[in-house]
Amino acid sequence: MKKLKKQFVMMTLVAMALQLVVVKVASAETSNFGDVVINEIAWSGTMDSSNDEWIELFNNTGIDINLSGWSIEDDGSTEYIIESGLIPAKGYFLIEDSENTVSNIEADAVIGLSLANSGDSLILKNDVGLVVDEVNISGTAWQAGDLSSKASMERIDPEISANDNWATAVMTNEALGKAGSLILGTAKSLNSTYEGNGPKIYFDPFETIAYKDDLITISVMGFDLEDLYAYGFEINYIPSLIEFVSIEESDLLGGATAFNAALKNGEEGSLIVGNARLVNPVSGIDGNGKLFDLTFKVVSEESDSGEINFSANSFLSDSVGDVMTNFEHADINIGEAIEGVSPVANAKVDLGDDRYTLNLNWQEDLDGASYYLIKKEMPDGSFKLIAETVDPYFVDDDALVPNVNYNYQVIAVKNNVESSAVEISAMDTRGLSGDNDKNDLVDGRDIEKLARAYGSEYGEENYNFLVDSNYDGIIDGNDLIDIGSNFALTY
Repeated sequence: MKKLKKQFVMMTLVAMALQLVVVKVASAETSNFGDVVINEIAWSGTMDSSNDEWIELFNNTGIDINLSGWSIEDDGSTEYIIESGLIPAKGYFLIEDSENTVSNIEADAVIGLSLANSGDSLILKNDVGLVVDEVNISGTAWQAGDLSSKASMERIDPEISANDNWATAVMTNEALGKAGSLILGTAKSLNSTYEGNGPKIYFDPFETIAYKDDLITISVMGFDLEDLYAYGFEINYIPSLIEFVSIEESDLLGGATAFNAALKNGEEGSLIVGNARLVNPVSGIDGNGKLFDLTFKVVSEESDSGEINFSANSFLSDSVGDVMTNFEHADINIGEAIEGVSPVANAKVDLGDDRYTLNLNWQEDLDGASYYLIKKEMPDGSFKLIAETVDPYFVDDDALVPNVNYNYQVIAVKNNVESSAVEISAMDTRGLSGDNDKNDLVDGRDIEKLARAYGSEYGEENYNFLVDSNYDGIIDGNDLIDIGSNFALTY
């Protein structure tokens, strides 16, 4: 029995050893170049200490990867060995020089780093020594990062290996150094300079011009959304320019959601928004569209400008986890408060040199209007914009019919502020009512043109201004009476 037990133990140990060998070989075979990359390098340290360096890895694959035994070779001599650790699918792994290098984010590995400010070559190898990623292989100056601000060097697209695929961090995710200073970088979160594949979150419009006390609405939009399940945004704006008024969720996520929004710590300048689909099993939506509308009030009285943007803490997630996302900012331009724009003076309408034309003219604005808007009353009583002009005159020659009184509005515009409208009207009597083809003879052709549009109303596809001889917005018997009363007459 003892002999059998001993044989069983030996067989078990052999099986375990073979299993370890198989796992190790499988690990080597599945660690392709680019599966895990060096994604961010704080080679200049932090504002608290230039020795507090850190390196962030990113997993490009959809599976967790065991990094035990992996290493980073520095300038072909020094080797930083990762003793143990798992990097999650599409996730991060943070290597810190000391546990408190990034004091409010826990390190995944603590390794004594020593990166030269003048530049190093870094080679990431897996547990059997195969090269998985390379950075600055020449060992010359770093492609990005900043010594004075201690900004990190961020990979622009984690799926690309190239010397020009790096940028200096432009935003913090509120990571802190060991003495509490903000780190200009994005340890264990989306790089602030990311420009890779994936969805886009942006503001619409991307530029807004407004004035004191204006209410402006800015939509947060999503493009190329795939399996979108949840999002969390920190939206920053300049409180001396605009103040938050309200937010309204769209129905893009569909069904029940957990939408919440509030000012960060109740103070203007940063708005926290979060949402997720309340569905079981967990699933997301595909498509493009609006996530929500933001309304702000302009509080600045002076000309100024600023950004509205997403902080580095913002994220999208699908039904599995976070997804790489392109976040874009928008510009807010505030103009000086304007008391008002004077309406145009001496506006009038004259008959044009050609028949079926009317000439509008007015006195040029002495205050220096930027341009003028010309609106024309439509058959339904609304005024439609028909022209913008910098000149103090306009000729209307579009589908006029004789013996109809046309009403116009002329509006001066300065610095995007409109004056009150000045209304003028006129009629061209040089022609016959019912002469729909304007050949100076009322005949069968005019009946044919009316018949083809008969019963149509203004706004419908087959409505014809030239056939609507009394300009009432409908082609009917009254227009046929005009043809009958002038039938066979020439002008």
